Parts: sequence; C-alpha cells; structure tokens
Amino acid sequence: MNEPRAVIFDLGKVLLDFDYSLVAQRLAAPTGREAEQIRVLLDHSPLLFRLESGQMTTDAFYREVAALTDFTGSFDEFADIFGDIFAEIGPMVELNAQLRECGVPTFIFSNTNDIAVRHIRANYPFFAHFTDYVFSYEVGAMKPNARIYAEVERRTQLRGAELLYLDDRKENVDAGAERGWRVVHHESPERTIAAVRAAGLL
Repeated sequence: MNEPRAVIFDLGKVLLDFDYSLVAQRLAAPTGREAEQIRVLLDHSPLLFRLESGQMTTDAFYREVAALTDFTGSFDEFADIFGDIFAEIGPMVELNAQLRECGVPTFIFSNTNDIAVRHIRANYPFFAHFTDYVFSYEVGAMKPNARIYAEVERRTQLRGAELLYLDDRKENVDAGAERGWRVVHHESPERTIAAVRAAGLL
C-alpha cells in the first residue's frame, strides 16, 4: 500500500487539550452560581452543539449563556473567558512540524466554534502551520456526519487511503474508516506518532 498523501488532525484532545471547567469557574465566581452546573451547560447542552454546527451565531450564544449564568460582562470579556480553555500537546504539535518539514500536507478537521478558533489563532503560533482547516461551524455539520468528511475530501482533493486521519473519538475515526480513509484512534502521542511512522511518513 502506498504512503498516505496527507494527514488530517483532529484539534481538541489531539493537538490541544481543553477543559470547560476553567470557563465554568470563571463565570461562576462573580455570580455565586455552581461551577459544575455551568460546566454541564457548556459541555453537554444543546447550546454548544448549535454553536458548533453553525445553527447559532456567536453573539446569540453569548446572550443565551449570559442569561443562563447571570454573566454581566461584555462579549469580548466572555470570549476571552470562553476561549481560554486550551493547553498545547507538545509531541503532537511537533509531529505536525516534522510532517510539514517532510513536505506532507496537514489539515485540521474539528468540531469547534469561532470563539475558540479566534483564541487559538491569537495564542498558539503552531496553528498557522497547516495546509487548510475544516471547521464544523463553517460547514454546518459536525463529525461524524458524512457531510463534513466529504468537505475534507473536497478541500484536500484526496480520497480513501490517500488520507491518514487522527482523532481521539472512536465514532469519528470509524466514520473516516467507512470512507476508506486510513485512521488512527488517538489514545496517546506515543502511539499516534508510532502509527504515523509505520505509515511511512516520517
């Protein structure tokens, strides 16, 4: 089998760790609300799904969260709090750098939102070093919906085993595998880097 021609990176829990409890604590502090209730509201409610699937604007999301949490700050203050949940996963960032040095095109493929993307672009220089980006809120569909995988194929102009896809969520890699993509269920940087090496890309 030939080597893949591009590597597709998930973002959250692959290149960047994240923790919505950080947002919850900062939103709860001035209001006396329970931080855990706010975390569940952000991490598991239909609100975040609507934002990340492009069904809700960032302004509408801010207004709904503010109303539910009694947050009285501006949108910019909210965006700073909401976006500041990330921590770089160094070995995976270095993996992308090594692939780029080898001439391998790399792409980010993420269920995410505009607030997060703007924060990441401003604070994590590695984020600029990808060939292209496929974001759920722009496509209007979230992994594992087939529509967003088709958008990756359109952007890369590649199909099937030409793509090597790294994601921490089993249902997402399974959806890629169904399209014939080569997939790695990301469980640790060490295992994922070994799999990329085994594919002949490093």
